[in-house]
Amino acid sequence: MNRKGAILKFALIGIIFISVVLIGGVAYLYQIEITKNKKLQAQVDELTARERVTEGKLEDSKKKVSELMLKFQETKGRITAITEELDKEKSMRQEASKELEQIKADMEQQNFSRQDIENKLTQAQNDGRKLKEQLRVITQQKTELEVKIRNLESSASGVELGKVVVNSEVSDPPKEKNRVAEKNINIPVPELEKEKKGDSSQVKPLEGKVTVVNKEYNFAVINLGQKDGINIEDQFSVYREGKVVGDLKVEKVHESMSAAGFVAELKDVIKENDLVVQKAK
Repeated sequence: MNRKGAILKFALIGIIFISVVLIGGVAYLYQIEITKNKKLQAQVDELTARERVTEGKLEDSKKKVSELMLKFQETKGRITAITEELDKEKSMRQEASKELEQIKADMEQQNFSRQDIENKLTQAQNDGRKLKEQLRVITQQKTELEVKIRNLESSASGVELGKVVVNSEVSDPPKEKNRVAEKNINIPVPELEKEKKGDSSQVKPLEGKVTVVNKEYNFAVINLGQKDGINIEDQFSVYREGKVVGDLKVEKVHESMSAAGFVAELKDVIKENDLVVQKAK
């Protein structure tokens, strides 16, 4: 009995010890769990606080983002406006550059035109001086020619003028006149003598000769004038050795001589003492 009691006692003590150990372990574990729970709760509280802080920061960030978006939109609008202004300024610069190039081209053209005008003015001045010199020479030559014409007029009585003769009564006509007659140059001249032969009449054209040839101004002086019935615009054929070498047209008439012009090509053809025969009017 005692032995069983001792065993029971030892068993009971073991059970109590185990129970105490278990209770201690459970208490320890519970305490650990409580501590963990406290730590976790503290962490949760800390995380909650952090979350709240983060949410606050997030709200602030959202506000800042909104403000930044507004500022961005405003800045974007300003950038667009600045870009448009830059484009306008660039376009204006291009137009200004084109205008500047045009102005430069116009200035160059004006300079060229001014240079051309100055050259023309210089040329005109030179031409004016040349014309003055030519006028002086012409005046001098005119004076000399007038003197020569007056001298010729004063000595006209000693110059043999062409005579109007009816072909039928000329027994021995000059060789040149025969050749003229052979060419049928029978030109009527007003106020000349006529002779009838049967029912027809013929008048020999008025004849004269070249006394002076002016090659510079293309005219010749012939020994026929107002007293011979010569008028301005009368025309003459010039003969040499029976051949026509050119034509003359009366431009000025004096008492016993006339000045008749000719084309420039004849200035080296017509000579002094050439025969002139009046053309039909």
